[in-house]
Amino acid sequence: MPFALYLLAMAVFAMGTSEFMLAGLVPDIAADLDVELAGTGLLTSAFAVGMAVGAPVMAVLARNRPVRSSLLVFIAVFLAAHIAGAVTAEFPVLVATRVVAALADAGFLAVALTAATGLVPADRRGRALAVLLSGTTMATIAGVPGGALLGTVFGWRVTFWAVALLCVPAAIGVLTGIPARMRAVADRGPGLSAELAVLTRPRLMAVMLLGALVNAATFGAFTFLAPLLTDRAGLGDLWVPAALVLFGIGSFAGVTLAGRYSDTRPGAVVAVAGPLLCAGWFAMAVAADRPPVVLILVFVQGALSFALGSTLITRVLYEAAGAPAMAGSYATAALNIGAAVGPVVAALALGTRLGSLGPVVSSGVLVAIALLVASCGRAVLGGRQSESVDSVTAGLAGA
Repeated sequence: MPFALYLLAMAVFAMGTSEFMLAGLVPDIAADLDVELAGTGLLTSAFAVGMAVGAPVMAVLARNRPVRSSLLVFIAVFLAAHIAGAVTAEFPVLVATRVVAALADAGFLAVALTAATGLVPADRRGRALAVLLSGTTMATIAGVPGGALLGTVFGWRVTFWAVALLCVPAAIGVLTGIPARMRAVADRGPGLSAELAVLTRPRLMAVMLLGALVNAATFGAFTFLAPLLTDRAGLGDLWVPAALVLFGIGSFAGVTLAGRYSDTRPGAVVAVAGPLLCAGWFAMAVAADRPPVVLILVFVQGALSFALGSTLITRVLYEAAGAPAMAGSYATAALNIGAAVGPVVAALALGTRLGSLGPVVSSGVLVAIALLVASCGRAVLGGRQSESVDSVTAGLAGA
């Protein structure tokens, strides 16, 4: 893999840390800015919505610009948003900085996904995506626990400063690692209207929907993992960051393993991971009062979630090959629609009689819906399907 891919992953690590770090900071933010704890949920929602909406919008704005300059602009905006967030004393301003940071993150990821596939041969896109997404999984392993520790010891603002500082080596990496000659894909591709028209293809929309459903399940369970561990499993508060690290290690393993097969055997990946992921969420609810089993499942579910999710997103890039400048934004939008919807569904489930079991049960239901959609999709799509979608739907539906 080209070294430039690892430099892009460094920037994704900084941005992924920012996206996930609020899970351990919201109590301090609520107390410091004098807002209700529930109200701090706006910070997470604002980021997820900004990512989902921002991906295609930022991709349109960047489609005619050189890749390296676009990536540097997005990193600079992201850095500035975190500095503003670190110094503000007003909650609405903090929310606004999260939206701006999300837009920059979405733009960077959309361009980076496209750039990553341009740095490798066509048959190695899955492995390139695995390297890029390793930045996100490393954020869950090291960035989020590290941010939580900094916030606990020095206050939540220091964590924002730390993320801003991470942007500096990321920018240097992009500057030195991405060739200046790498031109915008739009310079040698179809027009914008033709790229947007790709979204009317049922096959592309089907894989995007599957990716969004799987990611919704992942984020729903991840967001409300703490109540399950402390209320049902009876573990102490210190076990929460440990479990998050376990989830992150599992996700890294899942992305790494899936990256080896998502180009050549995507159907095999989803045929195995899909049903196991669905069963695993329900198993976590059943075994919630057995701490060792729960912790093992946290690791396993992290691996399965990211193995399946990264494979589906790789297939989005293949299916959107007719939109080379916008394909990355379509994948990013699918991921973050799931990231925005999943916690909402999980929060609703949390308020039912299931209590802290609700989020993992709802995640199992979401994956079950994905399996059902894939099964129905084979008949609904009809006609001659592309290899990417045929392999995915066959794997999910036939498992």
